[in-house]
Amino acid sequence: MTCQHLLLLLLLLLTVGVSTVEVQRPRGVPLSKRQFYEEGKAFTCLDGSRTVPFDRVNDDYCDCHDGSDEPGTAACPNGSFHCTNAGFKPGFIPSSRINDGICDCCDTTDEYNSGASCQNTCRELGRKERESMQKMAEIAKEGFLLKQQLIQESKRGLEEKKAKHADIILGKKELENKVEALRTVKEAAEEPEKEAKGRHLKAWEDQKAVIQMEKDKAKMAEVFLELDDDADGFVSVAELMSHSELDSDSGDSFTEAEAQALMGGVEQVDHAAFESVWSNIKEKYVSEANTDPPAPVETPLEEVGEPDSDNESEQYPEEDLPEDEEEDDDEEEDDDDTDDREVPPTAQSQEKKDDDGEATMPPFDQDTQGLINAAQKARDAFDEAEKALREVDDQIKNLEKEISFDFGPSAEFAYLYSQCYELTTSEYIYRLCPFNRVSQKPKFGGSETNLGSWGQWAGPEDNIYSTMKYDHGTGCWQGPNRSTTIKLTCGKETVLTSTSEPSRCEYLMEFITPAVCHEPRSLDSHHLEHEEL
Repeated sequence: MTCQHLLLLLLLLLTVGVSTVEVQRPRGVPLSKRQFYEEGKAFTCLDGSRTVPFDRVNDDYCDCHDGSDEPGTAACPNGSFHCTNAGFKPGFIPSSRINDGICDCCDTTDEYNSGASCQNTCRELGRKERESMQKMAEIAKEGFLLKQQLIQESKRGLEEKKAKHADIILGKKELENKVEALRTVKEAAEEPEKEAKGRHLKAWEDQKAVIQMEKDKAKMAEVFLELDDDADGFVSVAELMSHSELDSDSGDSFTEAEAQALMGGVEQVDHAAFESVWSNIKEKYVSEANTDPPAPVETPLEEVGEPDSDNESEQYPEEDLPEDEEEDDDEEEDDDDTDDREVPPTAQSQEKKDDDGEATMPPFDQDTQGLINAAQKARDAFDEAEKALREVDDQIKNLEKEISFDFGPSAEFAYLYSQCYELTTSEYIYRLCPFNRVSQKPKFGGSETNLGSWGQWAGPEDNIYSTMKYDHGTGCWQGPNRSTTIKLTCGKETVLTSTSEPSRCEYLMEFITPAVCHEPRSLDSHHLEHEEL
């Protein structure tokens, strides 16, 4: 084959190639709608409203209500122009921008008749986009590799948790048996302790009763002598009437009849018979020996004439005036002194104090104390074992929660559990603890606000693990409870990148994690497919 034949063949191939790429169609029509614009046939508006001759397409007059007859002119206000943008991404612009002197399409096809000086920048934009996509693909690739590592780590971690769970379950059974055995030991030790302490307490109660009886007899003898004014060995009705506090009805006077009733209906009683009288009067009787004269009436401070302000200022120069704190202290001391002075102890109160002072139970004997110590030791051992059992139950509960938790299709999000990530802005510190809660705290001090607790995965059906939802946070003033939506994006790092409040009390955060990365498609294959289409 000659060189000339080769050149002709190459020219033919180029011609065929160009014809396959540059499909002839009216200006502004996308390739997807080429079949509706067939030259030589009448054109039907895309909304089906009417049919016009084909020569009215792009004649700069709007015939169709939807503007579909003028895809390449600005005649229709609701029309749209398709930018081919070869080498970059095709797109649409409003038809009002056609020939407006501003280059909207990177291939300059929108300014075909405006005289604007436009340059075709599609290839440059395409190059930059490919570079950006290449970088994103590299990040996605590295993130996807990290994701595979996370999945493997999660699998190992899950197996370890399951094994630990099984071991704890076995250990729990042994611990339960230990608790029951210690409970038996404790109850066996507490029974003799209870009996010994009961005997000790009964002996003490009996002893107190004897002491009280002796004191009562001594007091009765003392009162008999006090009432027997004439020392004739008898207490008479007249002698008893000298104590008006014994009046049974608390009336104005203590009558002879009332006194005789307390005496058992007789005129006088000797020491032996006085015991029955004493039982009737001992609760009210006030000993004459303990009766103090009334305290002198003090003139209230308010009634003492105050000096004139002029004299006061002369007597106490400003720098010598006593301080308020010293005055308050003095007043408090005076009040204390007054309280002590104005409330003298009565016979009953002094008697009660004496009784209380003597009412201290003696220490346990050596045998009883030994039983108490043994029972306490058994109780401590039981309490310690029971506490350990509760801790084991908590461990089992937490492990079962982790094992059953939805950490993604391959548990790729499991590494986020029990971790927290912060983002500091000019005013606040935001804290995200995945699968737990989101909070906000003022940067320069203040209380923390709950922006929501873990709710659920909330992405679309085809990508549900792309969004987290946290709700039931602290309520806003006269508003709803705070809630937060977390948008997950692919990246090599795990970091909280941004936060906003698009609606009142509803927060939006961006969170980067390799766990959300997918295996990237090859850019070369994508580019080849695009060229073939």
